[in-house]
Parts: sequence; C-alpha cells; structure tokens
Amino acid sequence: MSHDLHESLRDNVRILGDNLGHTIADDLGQEFVDKIEAIRSRAKQGRRQDTLEQRELIDYLRNLPDDDLLPVTRAFNQFLNLSNIAEQHYRARFRYVEDYKPGTQPTLEELLRRARESGRSPRELVKALADMRVELVLTAHPTEIIRRTLIQKYDAIDDCLGAIEGANAGEERAARARGRLAELISQAWHTDEIRHERPTPVDEAKWGFAVIENSLWQAVPDFHRDLDNLLLDTAGERLPLDAAPIRYASWMGGDRDGNPNVTASVTREVLLLGRWMAADLYLRDLEQLKNELSMWKANSALKAEVGEMAEPYRELVKRIIARMEATRDWAEARLEGRSFDGGPIIETRDQLYAPLLSCYRSLCDSGLDTIANGALLDTLRRVAVFGVTLTKLDLRQEASRHAQVLEEITDELALGRYQDWSESERQAFLLAELRSSRPLIPLRWQCSAETREVLETFRVVAEEHPEALGSYVISMAAEPSDVLTVALLLQEVGGRVTLPIVPLFETLNDLNRAGEVIDQLLALPQYRELMPGRQEVMIGYSDSAKDAGQLAAAWAQYRAQEALVDICHRHGVKLRLFHGRGGAVGRGGGPAHAAILSQPPGSVNGSLRVTEQGEMIRFKFGQPDIALRSMEIYACAVLEATLLPPPAPEPRWREEMDQLAQTSHEVYARVVRDDPEFVPYFRAVTPENVLGRLPLGSRPTKRRQDGGVETLRAIPWIFAWTQTRLMLPAWLGSEQAFTGRLAEPGGFEVLKEMRDSWPFFGTYLDMLEMLLAKADIGIAAYYEHRLVDEPSLKTLGRKLRERFERLEDSVLTLLEQDELLEKTPLIHQAIAVRNPYIDPLHGLQAELLQRNRDADGAISADLSRALMVTMAGISAGLRNTG
Repeated sequence: MSHDLHESLRDNVRILGDNLGHTIADDLGQEFVDKIEAIRSRAKQGRRQDTLEQRELIDYLRNLPDDDLLPVTRAFNQFLNLSNIAEQHYRARFRYVEDYKPGTQPTLEELLRRARESGRSPRELVKALADMRVELVLTAHPTEIIRRTLIQKYDAIDDCLGAIEGANAGEERAARARGRLAELISQAWHTDEIRHERPTPVDEAKWGFAVIENSLWQAVPDFHRDLDNLLLDTAGERLPLDAAPIRYASWMGGDRDGNPNVTASVTREVLLLGRWMAADLYLRDLEQLKNELSMWKANSALKAEVGEMAEPYRELVKRIIARMEATRDWAEARLEGRSFDGGPIIETRDQLYAPLLSCYRSLCDSGLDTIANGALLDTLRRVAVFGVTLTKLDLRQEASRHAQVLEEITDELALGRYQDWSESERQAFLLAELRSSRPLIPLRWQCSAETREVLETFRVVAEEHPEALGSYVISMAAEPSDVLTVALLLQEVGGRVTLPIVPLFETLNDLNRAGEVIDQLLALPQYRELMPGRQEVMIGYSDSAKDAGQLAAAWAQYRAQEALVDICHRHGVKLRLFHGRGGAVGRGGGPAHAAILSQPPGSVNGSLRVTEQGEMIRFKFGQPDIALRSMEIYACAVLEATLLPPPAPEPRWREEMDQLAQTSHEVYARVVRDDPEFVPYFRAVTPENVLGRLPLGSRPTKRRQDGGVETLRAIPWIFAWTQTRLMLPAWLGSEQAFTGRLAEPGGFEVLKEMRDSWPFFGTYLDMLEMLLAKADIGIAAYYEHRLVDEPSLKTLGRKLRERFERLEDSVLTLLEQDELLEKTPLIHQAIAVRNPYIDPLHGLQAELLQRNRDADGAISADLSRALMVTMAGISAGLRNTG
C-alpha cells in the first residue's frame, strides 16, 4: 500500500476528528475536549504495558465524575464511527474492500485473462458468468448497533469527503462541503446513538429495503455495465440481457427460528412492503425513460404493439407506468387493510421485463444501440436482479415446530404419538400421506396456538406467487423426516410444493450425518418428484462453532460439503450449497474471496448462496461504490472456484485435519461443557447478563430463558466474548491442537505444506491471525480483575489467557512471521489507530458493569445508557462483532 493512499486515509480521519472536537467543544466546552485528549493520550501510552489494570488510564477513568461518563463514552464511540466512515471511503475510492493480503485477490479482468491462458474460450467465459447463480441473503441478525438515522448521516458525511477531495470541483464547492460536514457531525453528536426500543421484524425489513434503495439500486446496473465492458473487451459480446450473476434474497420478516415476533402476518406485511417499494423504485426509472425515450424510429413489432404513434416508446412506457402505479396502490391498500378496485397490476417479473425488452430490441433494430444501452439497459438489469419483489423472501423455522404439528395431528386422529415413532415409521407415514388424496388436517380442529401459527405460515406460502419466495429453511434438521414433514405441510395447505425445502445442518453431529441424510432423501422416488433435479442444503457455521469449537466445526463443514457434492453427483442432482456465515470469525466470517476459494472442489460450480448479516450488510453493501466492489469480489471468487477450482486435499492432509479437529474439539468441550467453573466465569467476566438491554434486533438473545450457555444464541455468545477482547469462541481448542503437533517430529513441515498448498488450511490460519490481532488478553485480564472475585474463577481465566499466548506463538511459527498481520498492512494500521479509542471504552465498560452489579442492576439512566454506548463503541471499533 503506497504512502499516498495511507496519507489519504489519515487526512480524512484527522478532518473528521477535528470536526468532532470542535462540535464537542461548542457543546461541552474546551475543558471537556482536553479531558478526552488526556484519556486518549493515556490510552496510547498505556499500550506499552501488559494489562489495562497497570495503566495510568484506569486511574484517570475511575476518578471521572459520574456526569462525565456518558459524554466520554459518546465521544469515543463517535470517533470510532467516524474512523469507520473514513476507512469505508478509502476502500471505495481505491477499490480495496476486503481485509486480506494484497495481491491475493485478482480483479475480474485478471481472472478472465488467466482463464483464457488456461485454454477457456471467450464463449465459455461468457456462459460461465451468464449461468452463475450467486444469491446474497440479507439477514437481520442482531449485530447492527447503529441506528438507521445515524447511518443516513454517516452516508452524507461520506459524500462530503468525496466533495472535499474533488479538487477539480473548485474551492467554493469544497467550502460548502466542509460546512455541510461540520453540520452533519454536529447532528450526529446531538443524536441519541442507542435505540430506545427494539426494532420490530418489519423495521428490520424496512432497513434491508433501504439498503437496496440507497445503494444496491445504483450498484447493480453499475456492476453489470462494468461486466459488459469487460466482456466486450475480452470476449466480444455482452452479458445476456436476462443474466443476473448476483441476486438478492432476505430473511428479514421470514426468519421465525426462535423469534416469536416473526408471525405469518408479519411475513405477509413484509412481502407487501417489498412489492410497494419495488413499484415505487421502478416508477422513478420509468418516469426517466418516459422523459428520455422520445424517438420516433421503431421496428414493426413495437409499432404493432402500440399502433402508429409519433413516440411509440413513450406510449409503451406510459402504459407500464399506469400498471406500476396500480401495483403500488394495490400494495398500499393491502397494507392498510383496504380493498383495491384499480386497474390491472404487475404480478410477475416478465410482465415488466417483456415490454421493456420490446423497447430495447426496437431501438437496436433501428440503429439506436447507444440509446438502448443507456438508462433502458440499466432498468432491464434491475428487473433481472430484483424482479418485482426486490428480494426473494426465505422462510425459516425449527424442525421441532413442524414435528409438533404432526404430533398434534396424529394425536387428534388417534393415529399414535408421532414423537414416539422411529425414523423409518415417520418416513413411511409421511410418504403415504404425500400420496394420499384425502386431507390430513381436520376441518374443525382446535390446535395449539403454536401449531396454528406454523400452519398459517404455510398458508402465506400458498397465497404468494413463487417469484416472491426463496427457500424454506429447516433449522436443526437432523433426519429425512424433517424435510418430508415440510413437504407434506406445504402440500396439505397449498396443494403443491412451490419452493425449495432446505435442511440446515448446524451441530457437529448433524454436519457429520448431512451426507447420509441427503443420500436417504434422494433415494426416495417420491421426494425426487417433488424436488426435480435440484437439492439445496444449508451449512450452519455459527451454531456448529458454538457446539464444537471453531477448528472442529470448520473441518466438519468442509467434510459435509465434500460428502454432499459426491452424493448429489451420484444421484444426478444439481447441488446448491447455502452458507450460513456471520460477520465474526467465530461465525464463519472473513473475506468472501478467500472463503469461497477455500471450499472443497466442486462445491461451488457456478452456484452459491450465502448469508450477509447485521453490520456486515452496511460494511459491504451500504454505499454504491463499496457494494459494486463487493459484487465484483463474489463474482470473481465464484468464477475462479468454478473455472480454476482449488486442489483436493492430499490424504495425509486429511489425516492431519482429523487429528487436529479431534484434539481441538476435546479441549473445547472439556472447558466449555465439562468445567463447572466455565459458565460462572463467562457470566462474571463478560457483559452477557446486560446484553438483553441493548435493543439490537427483534430476536431474543436466548432460545430459552433458563439453562446455561447452550441456550444462548451463537451471536450474543460471540458478541459477549468480543466485548472483552478474549474472542474465545474462535480459537479455544486450536491452541492445544497446533502446539501439540508442532512439538512432534515433522509437525511443522506437514503443517507448512498444508498452509502453502491447501487453500482451506491457509485461509483458516489467515482468519486465525486476524482474530488474534484483534484480541487483547491484557484487556481481558482487566475485565477479570474488575469483575471476578472467586480465586477459582481467576485461575480459570489465567489458564485461558495462557492458552491464548501459546496459540499466538504457534500461529507465528506456522506463518513464519515475527508479528501478526505483517502481510496485511491496512488491517494492522486500522487496529493500531483504533486501539487508543477502544481502550477507554473497555475500561469504562468494566467499571460500569461492576457498578451495575453493585446496584443490582439499578444504576441511573445515564450510566445505563453509557454502558450501552460502550458496547456500541467497541462494536464499531472492532467492526465484525457477531
């Protein structure tokens, strides 16, 4: 990375920081700003000591008057958010989106050149991109800390940075931008950064639609335009008009797994909101086309469609506008519970696409290609990607909820207890009912509220056009009967199966059995008739890592994919894998390019579904330039994995991974599940017990309110450890695996070979390195010092930190480096810049947690808010928190 680029980033951080300082000085006085600078200075000096406890910073913070605690936490939180803006701006400007080693991510242009050199023809390249099916699934997992109103201000701040940098625009424009920047930062400072209420599932869906409206609506045609230009240069032709290599789906308003707030009525409302928003966005496009397509030259097909008109294009667009306005009015009436008696609406993608395609072909036939390939082509590309619903909405429900429905039905009909039946008995019953022509669900049946809700969800599926829906995901799937149950309920309520049924394998045991389960399913002719030629399977990263530890889970995920690829190939079925990744390393997070290239050979094959959640949606897709680059990365990685797949692992590497995973899992289970001190330590040293106060998302932090760690969701489990900087879920167990192997003869040599020659293992080490760099055992030790009294718990904490240190030594040995992140300077710099601003928040958070416990949770409203702001600030500083 050149000095000039780093200088650009530093300049913007300085500009934003100075403006924030002036704003705070105007509000609270220069003396308070001096206090903030004294804290920052002490934090920077304290980085030379081992633990936070030893630093002068802590004494300074503990002597602050209570009235200062909230504004101090707010000041550091705001600076970290402004630093993120500067970094995002830098990445967008210099097309550097992902946190990965320079030179390891090819551009699409470089990749296409490599593919040509490997013998691929231009036609093969175009076809590979045209046939590509990458679906990015936006999910509302509760890790997005920042309020939507602040996100909008931050986007406007980014625009100001661009205007200030545009030297050619003139000093007047730059001066206006500087004034606007000061205004926006003042607005942000005077806006409450913490929501007062949890968002509803509908609120979350609206946030997702806002990302499409404000960013992806522009980025999608830009992406296709760049792709067209690249293919014209490389292969001499454009991408086909209806091709959509990257599409979007959503879980917002459809993910009811453990979230009682997502009901059938919520799903109906979200689907209608999508239709309304799509209609509103397309109307803006259509109005522009109506104004611009004033040409008179047209082919005979268009003239036959609209008659002999002086402006045939404008006439046809007016007709589309009338139907689109009716569509928007229809959706609005349905949302408000009113009847609709307007004109015909647009119900399918083709009803919008076909007339626009007529205009496009007519313009081309008339020699007006330049006009055809302008705004009209952009709209056609949007229709290909977004359809008339913006996203396809997935539905997700736990397998146990479906089984409960069957239990109540069999009990009502005196057929026995479904829950007591063996797997073979369940399958026989389900297959017989799928063949049966009589109804299974009793007409006047008084079922439980839970079962009624499940059936009502299936009625939503039956009522909706298939274009509106994505997949039906079954969480905690473990047997073929879990899939057959959903097929039966879909058939009983709707008369037919209209969407893919996707088992989600998410525990270690379920991952190990995934291949066997799918093999049994595909061996059933009746099931094959329901799902002709295709099978989608979801791999769970979050819960498998929480269940088994990160290293064992990663290897189980890899082996499950290998088995699924082989089984689907043997059955002649096209497999699509759906990766349930989160933002944090402990939830399968990491750079998309590296993650995709580290999958087993044949597992991508031009098709991929992957979740994008929480704050990562904003970081990857929140601004058009960033979203454009993120789409390029996905397209490039999937194309590379398809055309130039990674090598299969050598048998001896597999044996090594089997042993490493086993050792890691045994240690992880021994600590997390078997040590009686672990749960008390976790609850004492982390902010887990106050996470429920932070109104992050619509879903509860626990599946059940009783029980231990196993009841805590994977996201808050990781979030809590991240706040203390121990990052335990992402590494515990791997320290014993690597340290032990490196101590054995030949250990280093074989692990080095795996690192250099096997993308799966190399990427795992890289992610571990990044995780270790963001961790800080000195800070973790301070949380323990302030919050833990029992000597036995302190002993456990010391042992955990010793494990961490051994792992860091082992990783440096394996990477043959003297320090972490030697080869990733941007991440190294970003962490170093942020630490002096995050450290005070850690110190204050530990202090506030202790005060909260001393007061039995009854600290003042200002101190409670300050505690929540520390969580928000640490999240902003570390970025991928859950």
